[in-house]
Amino acid sequence: MAGAMGTSGELESVRVTRILRDDIVLGRRAPGSRLVERDIAAELNVSRLPVREAIRTLVAEGVVVARPRTWAVVREFTRRDIQDFAEVREAIETLIFVFAAERHDEAGIARIRAAYERELAAATAEDSEAARIAAAEFHEIAVELAGNEMLGELIAVFLTRLRWLFGQHDDLLAMADEHRIILEAMTARDTEALRRIVPAHLASGQSAAERRLADGSDLLV
Repeated sequence: MAGAMGTSGELESVRVTRILRDDIVLGRRAPGSRLVERDIAAELNVSRLPVREAIRTLVAEGVVVARPRTWAVVREFTRRDIQDFAEVREAIETLIFVFAAERHDEAGIARIRAAYERELAAATAEDSEAARIAAAEFHEIAVELAGNEMLGELIAVFLTRLRWLFGQHDDLLAMADEHRIILEAMTARDTEALRRIVPAHLASGQSAAERRLADGSDLLV
């Protein structure tokens, strides 16, 4: 049953969604690969119902494509997808970092600094998965520090696609350094600098994804 609890107390449907989401975002399930309910259910030792619910959730999050009368597949992003996402993301995330700079407290800055430090340590150790997870956490903490529920709801719509975008960065140290610059501006409450820095930072992520697409590489959805 989808509402059944696992041994950790987590709903089975929530656990399956989390596992599949991480597999997709971190590239363990390739773009275009099929998501076969019975195979996933057997792999995760659950019934097919929580798998079906998980797939529906991931379709809504924009990283899975449902195909009538056949299997759902991991989404293959196009250049237009990346451009559309970038246009919306720039407007929303710039506001998020500006508000976070204006409204943060010492505890909040300590949390986002800790995320940056984890990202830097992982990038230095060439642990790409840990670096990308920490990079996503950096942005997620900024949403909390912004203190605006409406912006939080808007960013939640494409949070999984945001995590996917971090998977396109090959230069993890450069991405960590961009986060350092943003962190310094936030700490100083320099909102004018953030209005310049954040769009440039987001553009670098867009460029990384577009380069991989142009090179013919599989995009890690």
